[in-house]
Amino acid sequence: MNGQVKFAIVGCGNIGSRHVAVVNAQEQASISALCDVEEEKLKSLTAKYGPIPCFTSFDELLENTDADVVNICTPHGLHAPMAIAAANKGKHVLVEKPMALTTREADDMIAAGEKNRVRIMVVKQNRYNVPIGLAKKALDSGKMGKTYMVICNVLWNRHEGYYRDSNWRGRKALEGGALYTQVSHFLDLMIWWFGDVVQASSQIATLSHNIEIEDNGTARLVFESGVLGSLSWSTSVYNKNYEGSITILGENGTIKIGGQYLNKVEFWDVQSLPLPEDVVFVDKPNFYGNYQGTSSNHDKVINEVVADLLFERHNTVEGDEGRKTIQAIEMIYANQEGIRK
Repeated sequence: MNGQVKFAIVGCGNIGSRHVAVVNAQEQASISALCDVEEEKLKSLTAKYGPIPCFTSFDELLENTDADVVNICTPHGLHAPMAIAAANKGKHVLVEKPMALTTREADDMIAAGEKNRVRIMVVKQNRYNVPIGLAKKALDSGKMGKTYMVICNVLWNRHEGYYRDSNWRGRKALEGGALYTQVSHFLDLMIWWFGDVVQASSQIATLSHNIEIEDNGTARLVFESGVLGSLSWSTSVYNKNYEGSITILGENGTIKIGGQYLNKVEFWDVQSLPLPEDVVFVDKPNFYGNYQGTSSNHDKVINEVVADLLFERHNTVEGDEGRKTIQAIEMIYANQEGIRK
């Protein structure tokens, strides 16, 4: 590469538009192509960012683009086939969460990357949140002592129109479930800290939306390290998002990271590791007009991809790590104690 990493962004909806903005702002990155089945989305982006080659066919994009990286920002059920096709054309892949809807698909993606000697990278922007970094430091330093339990709550609002006005949200084949959409980043962080989920049981329900997937659920988890986990999630919270939080209970400390998007330290009591007084919390959510998503640290993800490909820094989240979240989700859904419709 000649000092520039060229990106082709596939899927130009809410999250794809975010990718366009951060790639455009990165000095060592450029937008090589855009792809979406809706021409109006493409026209809107080229009006804002200037002339960029556009495609309504993914196959045509792959045949004609000189991109180094293909960013997959499409509905979840399309991630695997698109990533594999891009890898087979010799393109590196940066795929939005969830990496795939099954571990078999994730394995196929990883195999395609290995076969074609390209990278399969997964967007996990919440790892860059300031409170997450502080908690990671506390755990890695051993200051927390033995960790006993982690408690995670993802209590958000998704109004009926969020599902009704979409051609893929709420649909089993394309979205998979709320664990894939609203909860996967939270599971990724807990697995990053405490190891793979080795036991899971759950109860899920569809209570407030006319959709094919669940909108409420609870799960009991056991991580590879022996840490016990409690997970509750909902898209039925009244009016607006209430909380996205993770609480860690350890031998020598208690930490709660909360706010609505893991962007605030709500409680910190760690032996011999006080919370730094000069810490600045700048993590903000992505805003999509009538709802908000997880943190907007995609610029840090793109920076790492560029540093990885140009300077071999290797801080990106690889496919094998992304697979772990999919495996945990499969386990939670497979071990349901009861479903109420």
